[in-house]
Amino acid sequence: MTFPLQLTILRILLIPVFIVTFYLPTPWNHEVTTGIFIIAALTDWFDGYLARRWRVTTAFGAFLDPVADKLLVATALILLLQTHTHIGFVLATLIIIGREIVISALREWMATCGQRERVAVSWLGKAKTMMQMIALTLLLYHQPILGWDIEQIGMISLYIAAFLTLWSMWVYLRAALPTLLSQSGVS
Repeated sequence: MTFPLQLTILRILLIPVFIVTFYLPTPWNHEVTTGIFIIAALTDWFDGYLARRWRVTTAFGAFLDPVADKLLVATALILLLQTHTHIGFVLATLIIIGREIVISALREWMATCGQRERVAVSWLGKAKTMMQMIALTLLLYHQPILGWDIEQIGMISLYIAAFLTLWSMWVYLRAALPTLLSQSGVS
């Protein structure tokens, strides 16, 4: 098993630890939960970077990496829904999780049509993921730093992430549209 694949598996294994620390009735649970989330988010960057740099990419790693990302992001969003019950947060959560379901299904379907490369991960998808990780880190920590309202910055970042999420979904759907139309019998 390659080291980058071990990092991906570590990200998945950190999710239950992340959940437990979120619920710990201690004054420091936010710091620890945020730290675990940051470690997990950093493994996302490092596993792909190292796999490409060391030329040890595997089909299993290519499959598991986005699964690990989606599990981490969805878990954080669902946990944060308990304390962020306002409509803006709920809509951003639905947009982010809904997009992941739609694009995962689209990629699977496009692969069956031999057109997977049309919906390959783009720079926009990477920017979306980065903004989600930043937003969720800030929202998990949510305590002021040097007088800055971290929770408010986190919410703004989450709205930007939701916008990037919609934009990237539109780009992927537009790229897949010719195949979708040709396979559906609609002209």
